[in-house]
Amino acid sequence: MNKELETAIMTAADLPTIPVVAIKVMQLIESETATAEELAKIVASDPAVAARVLKISNSSFYGCRRQIQTLSSAIVVLGFSTLRSLVVAASLKQVYKPYGLTEKMLWEHSFAAGLAARIIASQTRAANEEEAFLAGLFHDIGKIIMNTLDRAKFQEVMQHCYNEGISFGEAERSVYPFSHDEVGAYVIKKWNFPEALTVAILQHHRLDFDTLDAPPLVNLTAVTALADHFCLKLGIGVREPREGIDLAGSKAGQVLKLSELKANAMLETFGTAFEKDRALFTS
Repeated sequence: MNKELETAIMTAADLPTIPVVAIKVMQLIESETATAEELAKIVASDPAVAARVLKISNSSFYGCRRQIQTLSSAIVVLGFSTLRSLVVAASLKQVYKPYGLTEKMLWEHSFAAGLAARIIASQTRAANEEEAFLAGLFHDIGKIIMNTLDRAKFQEVMQHCYNEGISFGEAERSVYPFSHDEVGAYVIKKWNFPEALTVAILQHHRLDFDTLDAPPLVNLTAVTALADHFCLKLGIGVREPREGIDLAGSKAGQVLKLSELKANAMLETFGTAFEKDRALFTS
């Protein structure tokens, strides 16, 4: 862990912050005294977030058989845990400003990874679905933070990627003395999300664990990494699909003990779900 970077992020005054409505919702749910009416009132205090939560809750992805028209009914039908995920996702969109092509691609990739992680967690039972959704949603938050703090420097990395045909990681190492994984992990820690999310974000490219690490933590990280692979393979949030990615043979696929058939079936499920409701998630 990069202590110097951690100190810089923890003390930085100009970092984007998670919107207040998301913080209030998380605090109320954690208090275990929350009611649907109280939660609805908090979400309604931010009209943009409220509208987005209702829009996403009516997507085919959540499989509701009837139209959800009020926040209270969304909370009753989807449950507190899912509501927390949706509020965080709806609030996080505000962090992705200014909304140019770079931010659009980062947001699309991040939200899609959240959806992919939820599907993978559901079908493998390797992780809690909502925790997986948040890990996927946040896995590249370090990139948006780096872009926000120094747009010119971040664009230099993007130019290296596109002009030289190299991976983001390679380009990143040529410009920064740290990685987006590290930045993202420390930002999530600063925002007071659970430690499991911090670890999943920090390790989603490396999966550098040993036999003493807790299996749920390893599995959550593998789900997050595989969700990232799903998006890259389908070209979501990147310029070109990376069709050659071996999902089952990847480190994440091996941790989750996936067959090629199972991995490809989940990829197809995710691709269909994402394309069907793409406009709802990314507009």
